[in-house]
Amino acid sequence: MIFNERLKLLRTEAGMTQEQAAEAVGCPLRSYHRLEKDGSKTHYDTLMKIAEYYGVSVDWLMGRTDNREVNR
Repeated sequence: MIFNERLKLLRTEAGMTQEQAAEAVGCPLRSYHRLEKDGSKTHYDTLMKIAEYYGVSVDWLMGRTDNREVNR
């Protein structure tokens, strides 16, 4: 699944641990582990927080585009 791969990529590019990333987006660590491991479904609010925190589009996170930019 693309989502978990891209989530891990963003975290490693930022030089963060899973614990730091989970705290930054307000997600329990156990849930964050599952997101990176198998791309578990997440709530819309968490998805938006992840995209906003890393400055990428939700479409990019979900694999719908290869363009990271947020269209505003």
